[in-house]
Amino acid sequence: MRILAVNWLDRENPQAGGAEVHFFEIFRRLVHRGHEVRLLASGWPGAPREALLDGIRVRRSGGRHTFALTGRRAARELLRAQEYDLVVEDINKLPLYLPLVTSLPLYVIVPHLFGTTAFREAAWPVAGIVWGAELPIPRLYRHAAFHAISESTRDDLVARGIRPQAIRVIYPGVDATRYSPDPLQPRRSEPTFLYVGRLKRYKGLEHALQAVAMARRDVPGLRFEIAGSGDDRSRLERIARSLELGDTVRFLGFVSEQQKLRLLREAWAVVFPSPKEGWGISNVEAAACGTPAIASDSPGLRESVLDSQTGILVPHQRPEALATAMRRLSGDLALVDRLGSAGRRFAESLSWERATALTESHLIDTAREARAGRKE
Repeated sequence: MRILAVNWLDRENPQAGGAEVHFFEIFRRLVHRGHEVRLLASGWPGAPREALLDGIRVRRSGGRHTFALTGRRAARELLRAQEYDLVVEDINKLPLYLPLVTSLPLYVIVPHLFGTTAFREAAWPVAGIVWGAELPIPRLYRHAAFHAISESTRDDLVARGIRPQAIRVIYPGVDATRYSPDPLQPRRSEPTFLYVGRLKRYKGLEHALQAVAMARRDVPGLRFEIAGSGDDRSRLERIARSLELGDTVRFLGFVSEQQKLRLLREAWAVVFPSPKEGWGISNVEAAACGTPAIASDSPGLRESVLDSQTGILVPHQRPEALATAMRRLSGDLALVDRLGSAGRRFAESLSWERATALTESHLIDTAREARAGRKE
């Protein structure tokens, strides 16, 4: 099939995150299966207009804050320049309302929608735009097929008015060969907790910092490392200073894939205190490395972390509960290893090949059903 895909970012974008990992892991494999994929994404200062990534031809238009204005026009241009069998829209920022652009079969990938969590990240005007932009999705995308990456996302879509039969849940995979334990990189001697991801206000990292301040009273050697960049870093650094955390917390900034892998292997647990995620890919990457997770008992995360099996779920916005989990793991390395071993088995049950095969089948069904509908 010839597929035109639209995603706000491509994997080379400095702001790329888990949604871009998900897209490229699946669609590069679809290219290897013989499909032709063209991706439209936003650019950034100095980015080339065209690129070839993993066999996917990428066209960049506008920037992160202007793609909502330029994206639909660029999509129309690409649709006029070449025939496609199907259009894929990955809604992980603002929807572009592509049903207004094309009558081709539309396949919508949804990691998660923001809903009211937008107000935890952005100021009122911006948050209101994000929240309001999601409201027309059930009506405008009523003829689309939906790919949800978790049951939590599926439930959210249904609650918003999407027909359940239009949705398939396809769990993301993990590269369990690359992400794996390594006896040459054992856990740190001191209890070390890790966050890997973008530093955004809605991720709830201030709760993790508060928990660290509580837990280190009983565990003086405890360490918390924060790997990633983002516009919330300066606020989080101020909070860490106000809590007098000193060298207990280290802000590592952007880290390479090799550095991330080492950090995941050395940590006693990853920490993910977000109120809502589509899935939580860093939890599963950690699990593949034999490292458990402490995460909020919130949508998406409660599927990527199996409570008391591959990690510990705690109530969101309860730093005291998060601190209790940190103390518990800090005092019981055998429990850390037991949860980590179960996490490794869980990760091995997930693969990008399986996710790709299920996505390919769904794409083919979507195109076939659309053709059949036009004949009737």
